This record gives sequence, C-alpha cells and structure tokens, in this order.
Amino acid sequence: MASASHRRPRPARKRRTALLSAAVVAAVGLVVCLVVALRPGGEPDTVRTAAGPDAGGRPSAGTAPGKPAPAAKAEPGPSAASPGPTSAPATPSARPSPTAAPRSPARPASGTAAGRIAPGVTYRGVATHYDAADGDGACSFGPSPDLMVAAMNHTDYETSAACGAYLLVRAANGASVTVRVTNECPLPCAPGQLDLSKQAFAKLAGLSAGRIPVSWSLLSPATSDTISIRYKTGSSRHWCGIQALGHRNPLARLEVRTGSGWQRLTRTEYNYFLSPDGTGCGGPLRLTDLHGERLTVEGVIVRPDAVQPTRVQFARVT
Repeated sequence: MASASHRRPRPARKRRTALLSAAVVAAVGLVVCLVVALRPGGEPDTVRTAAGPDAGGRPSAGTAPGKPAPAAKAEPGPSAASPGPTSAPATPSARPSPTAAPRSPARPASGTAAGRIAPGVTYRGVATHYDAADGDGACSFGPSPDLMVAAMNHTDYETSAACGAYLLVRAANGASVTVRVTNECPLPCAPGQLDLSKQAFAKLAGLSAGRIPVSWSLLSPATSDTISIRYKTGSSRHWCGIQALGHRNPLARLEVRTGSGWQRLTRTEYNYFLSPDGTGCGGPLRLTDLHGERLTVEGVIVRPDAVQPTRVQFARVT
C-alpha cells in the first residue's frame, strides 16, 4: 500500500505541467501579437480598412505602406459601402425668374463702339426739365434750330459719346417726343435719366409734374441734311480739334489719314476730337457711326470756327 508521501508529488507535477502549458500558450500569444503589431502598417487589417477608404467606401489604392492615407476627395452621390436614402429629384424654384435684360445687339464688324447706348434697346429712367436757353450745351454744337433737345445723364453721356444722338422718349401716359442730345446732365443725374428742355418736357406732361418715369431709345431720323465739319478755335497744322455736326446717327469714332494709314483721334468731353501734334489736320477724315458705317470726307481745310458742309450722311437705320 503506497504511503501518503508517495502521493503528494503528483499533484505538484500536474500543477507544474499546467503552468508550463499556460506559459507556452502565453508565449505563443505574445509572438502572434508581436507579429501582428510589427507587420507593414503597424495595425490590424480591420483598422487599416476603416482608416483608409475613399469617400466611396473603397480602400485607397495609392497609399504608401506605413503612411497615413491622404484626405479623400468627396465624390458626388451616396457611398457604395454605406448607401443612404435616394435623394428626391430637384424641383424648379417656386420663385419666378427675373426678367432677362434686353440683349445688346452684336458689335459692328469694324469693332467700333459708340458707348453705353446701343441701338434696338429700350432704356428706362426718369425725365426732368431745365431751361435750355438757345439749345447749346456741353456738346459744343452751338445754338439749336429748335428746342427739342435733351441733356444726357453723366453716365450715359460717356465722354460725349451720346452727343448728337436722336432719342424717342415715351411717357407712361402714351405721349412721346423726339429730342436730340446737346448737353450733359451732371451727377447726381442717374443712369437712364434725361433732363429735357422745358419745351420737350411739356410734350409729355405739365411742367408742374417736375419728374416723370419715361422710356427711351435711339432713333435714326429722316433728314436731307448732310454732315458738316468744324475745326476748333486755335487749330492749325500743328494742333487741331475736329468736330462733326449734323450726323444722323451717333458718332463712334473720327480718324485722320496718315502716311501709315488711318489714325483714331481721342474724343473730349466737349465733343471735339484732338490731334495734339497736328497729325492729319487738314487732310482726309473718316467718320464711323455706332452701326459701323464708314464715311470718308476730303477737301476740308483747317479753318477754325467755320462750319464746312460735306456731301455725305450716314444711312438711316429702321
């Protein structure tokens, strides 16, 4: 019969065996953890996949190992990995669209520009009135043969580009009048505003109204007159200012002929075109209206303050 002293060691060996097994398992687990921790990227696949997808839920294909994935660029539409509710189709806004502004006509083939005012466009503003005296004004035309004249607001006057333009002006009551721009209405006259002679304003409303809403547009009137040319006081072969008078349509440019071709002169606010070094003074001139029609004028000599008629006129545009 075995003694008790021969029985005790067995449980001790079992405990040692169990401890050894546990230590082996722990060591193996530690090795596995180290292998996982030290693999490229330093983190489990599940972590990398969560950190590096693009906006569509797909893993980034261009990320270098060991570097954080770059910020993803948003893509339109819901993510393929996490689809959301389908968006309802866009519906038109309940607000009415603003009325489209009048489309300006195409520029003439010659590339000329006559300023802000264009043919075929109706402008809206207000009309006021002033004492036009003899009808002269900033355009330097001199006394007018009639007093159906207007002063154009500073913005649309645009360095005298509006000078000589004929306008058909209409009031809200249906009355209308045709006027010629001979003057400038300085600030605070607003864009679209016309300051009419008292005589012209009276065709639309009583003078006591003072200020009325109007619409206006360019007019190309019927006329038997031809264009005239005037050289400014002090003009000579060394310096000159040139002005065109009586043109049916607004004048876009005035050019003088030189040895190398046509040279465009600079327009002043008082409606003369200047040649500061005398280039072209007394020679052929070329006039262009806002529609792009060109007229050549010859035989006009440097004669200051004299109105010299020509045989040409711009065509009527209807």
